[in-house]
Amino acid sequence: MDSSRAAELTGLIQRLHAEIPIEAGLLVQVDQALTHVSTGRARNLERLEFLGDAVLRLAATEFIDRNHPHLAVGTCSNLRAQLVSDRWLAEVGATLSIETHLLLGRHAEGDRSAQARLRADATEALIGALYTALGDLQAIHRWLTPHWRVTAEAVLATPHQYNGKTALQEWSQGLGLGLPHYITEECSLQHGDPERFLCRVSVSKKELAEAKGRSRKEAEQNAAVAALQSLEGRDTPQASQ
Repeated sequence: MDSSRAAELTGLIQRLHAEIPIEAGLLVQVDQALTHVSTGRARNLERLEFLGDAVLRLAATEFIDRNHPHLAVGTCSNLRAQLVSDRWLAEVGATLSIETHLLLGRHAEGDRSAQARLRADATEALIGALYTALGDLQAIHRWLTPHWRVTAEAVLATPHQYNGKTALQEWSQGLGLGLPHYITEECSLQHGDPERFLCRVSVSKKELAEAKGRSRKEAEQNAAVAALQSLEGRDTPQASQ
């Protein structure tokens, strides 16, 4: 690693505000985390991203247990889903402008539609790199806790915006309209495509909304949230005769 790359990565680590001592081994791991598969290099982010996924879920679980000990288990699961989501990871990556530090191959460089996915993947790999180099979760907590606090406050204040399927089901059953019905189709074969799946949601055979997502689950959640938003100020759907 040349001196300019080392200085660049040192600056990035310092912007985490996680009190991390800068050592050569750490820089090597972070460099790997910010090397995309498209470069063709053997040392790339793939393995660190895989590790980072597990580390993130554990750290987020610890955050919830420490800061929200009285939440029901179901609510904890819903909250954690938001604290480890691709969207959340991309937002954290955006605060670091992490994509400017990524080493990309030519194909990935030209794919502007993949910016959010690149940020999410790199952020997750960076989490894996920190854990590999430091051997514990302390620095990860120092880095991510301020971001988790903001997200947790928003999720707990307006849960329907983050767990749309549950809120829509409660609404429809409360009015005696039965369960929402979701029809989801695959529109793209590209893994990670934010518009890979299209979901349409209906209640009592009346279609309320449609939305896309990178997974079936995400598309369904997005469709449920869109349905709830569309219901504001709209007459209640009538049950089919």
